[in-house]
Amino acid sequence: MSQWEKLKQLDTKSLEQLHNLYQDENFPMDVREYLAHWIETQDWEKAITNYSLATIHYQNLLDLINNQYSRFMQEKLFICQHKFKRYRQNMQATYGDDPVLLATNVASYLKQEKMILSNVVEDHQAVMGQPQPVDFERHQNVVQKLNALKNGVQAGEQELKFLEEQQDEFDFKFKTYKFQESNNSEKQKEEELQVLQKMLNILDCNRKKVLQKFAEFINEAEVLLNTLVKEELADWKRRQQSACIGAPVKVCLDQLENWFTACAVCLFQVKRLLKKLEELGDKVTYDKDPFKIQRPTLEKLVKTLLTNLIKSAFVVENQPCMAPQSKMPLVLKTSSQFSVKPRLLVKLPEVANHLMKVKACIDKSSPNGKGYRKFNILGTNEKAMNMTESKFGGLCVDFRHLQLKEQKSLIGGKGSNETSLVVTEELHLISFETELVYQDLILKLETSTLPVVVISNASQLLSGWASVVWYNMLCSDLQNMTFFSNPPTALWSQLSETLSWQFSSNTKRHLDTEQLDMLAEKLFGLQENYADCYITWAKFSKENLPRQNFSFWLWLQGILDLIKKYFENIWNDGHIIGFVSKKRERKLLKDKQSGTFLLRFSESSKDGGITFTWVEHLPNGDCKIRSVEPYTKGHLTNIPLSEIVRFYKVMAEENVPEHPLLYLYPNIPKDEAFGKYYLDSDADVQLKHNKYLRTRLIVVSERPPTEIPPAMIDEGLVEDLPLLSDLMEWL
Repeated sequence: MSQWEKLKQLDTKSLEQLHNLYQDENFPMDVREYLAHWIETQDWEKAITNYSLATIHYQNLLDLINNQYSRFMQEKLFICQHKFKRYRQNMQATYGDDPVLLATNVASYLKQEKMILSNVVEDHQAVMGQPQPVDFERHQNVVQKLNALKNGVQAGEQELKFLEEQQDEFDFKFKTYKFQESNNSEKQKEEELQVLQKMLNILDCNRKKVLQKFAEFINEAEVLLNTLVKEELADWKRRQQSACIGAPVKVCLDQLENWFTACAVCLFQVKRLLKKLEELGDKVTYDKDPFKIQRPTLEKLVKTLLTNLIKSAFVVENQPCMAPQSKMPLVLKTSSQFSVKPRLLVKLPEVANHLMKVKACIDKSSPNGKGYRKFNILGTNEKAMNMTESKFGGLCVDFRHLQLKEQKSLIGGKGSNETSLVVTEELHLISFETELVYQDLILKLETSTLPVVVISNASQLLSGWASVVWYNMLCSDLQNMTFFSNPPTALWSQLSETLSWQFSSNTKRHLDTEQLDMLAEKLFGLQENYADCYITWAKFSKENLPRQNFSFWLWLQGILDLIKKYFENIWNDGHIIGFVSKKRERKLLKDKQSGTFLLRFSESSKDGGITFTWVEHLPNGDCKIRSVEPYTKGHLTNIPLSEIVRFYKVMAEENVPEHPLLYLYPNIPKDEAFGKYYLDSDADVQLKHNKYLRTRLIVVSERPPTEIPPAMIDEGLVEDLPLLSDLMEWL
């Protein structure tokens, strides 16, 4: 596929970049479209330094434009004809005296196109739109293999019909010969035997050809099966792992189901045709009959392929999840209901009509470590698979009301866990078993979920979710139950992406590079480049942050919870920078006009806190950066963040209140940025019908008696900006 064709497959956002690139009439998009192949096969970089080559490219380009112009004339496409006539004139005017300029421009365009493609591949948000070019090519490859297999099987069926006609003719003549044998002379017998022998030789040759054809498309089916199972299904499982921890990727199974079903249909058809060959062989056979020698091997191979295909097609579409914690799958609490949905990707009507009971169980082959907890599954843990429980008609079973109950341990009583792993690092597998009976196939199918963490108390939820995130970020072995016995370290490039997913999956906004750099600095200290920094599991979720009594993970989750509960709309609209160091905060504000402020998250609040910082320029030229003590859940429960920003005051000299917050960074008027979040202004109208005076809770700060010189902050001599204490007052 050409670079241009790949670009045309991109999402709307990327196509807009492409439109912007080709706004210049000196090299219009129409020329790029119609001459795409020729343009991409020329060495434009070399032409930049080779005037003769640049001149040749220029002349060839004009010739191709003339050819296209002539085609439009023949096809009577007047508008296109007019455009290309103008393009030719523009090209001659622009590049006639300077063909090297043409080479320079085209080389630049091609480079920028490659950058657009590269950015799309790296941008995981693009996965939510159209398929990426790499995926598109891979999917086209599967479709081509599938079509080749279908065509091969259909051709094989036609050849089999022709072979059957040949055999019937031979069979009829042979039986006629046997019937008339006693009445024929020796010469007639010899002549007829020669004819029969010739027919048998042709029949034998055609039987071998048919078997060779069958062997070829059985090999094609094996290649397709390997592609589906080892590449496409494996890729889907990896994407599902990422989706479970917040990645914005597609995990719809419909296309895989279509491919698996089509492959199964072809293999069952081959199996039926091989059975037909057996019947033909029973009617007419002879010494060294290829049907007797080769056919059983092919039939066995087809049965093996079908077995592997159907067993691989039994998957878990929806991983275990408790309804209240839909954003935290794979963390299950004992005695709390959860849902999970297995699905069979081979959707044949005959299979769907057969009663397939699916049974759920847990830890069939669990580690035998001392103290490893064991559970029973309560609820309806055996159900029939059907198509009614799937939104798109897939063959599945939806377990909606399962619960886990811990078994009492014979040693140490219930809840005993004497292993080195804590409860939230102990992994468990929920598996599903069923039996498929179809034609002469009887298959036992089994699949399992991703490892789950089982907690007994809500306070363990965030620690359990940390384990799920770490496992699915780093582990490609989907059944590694001892993963946390020696958990691997993570690169910051891996972790930063996953942390951003935590925000984009819970809100409508991901973390940008600067926000992630602040988090990296918090974990690793100031570095020039964080991409190759490693972080351990303990530092991520267990060890306390410096001078704090909570871990990095709990701090981050506290902030995320604060956003969700109190100011998600403000966060989604990008009005909260949030993660910004104090040094960068000062750098952002010091050159802004007085009253410019920004919102950032507190680094000292376990359950999340938010504060604002603003700049004041004093008459003597000094710059003051001021911050208030963080607002936590206790404050935000009483008064919304938008109202705090709206009415915040500082008591100046003689107790005269000032409104210090005027412009949201970089220079957005406060009311313009936050006006739509303000509480209903119609309350003043309602006051006319109310005998009581209306009250409002506002926040007021008092200026500190002393100031800290800005130089001390720049030199890192203090760790915190001077904080203004708040007083909440009713007015």
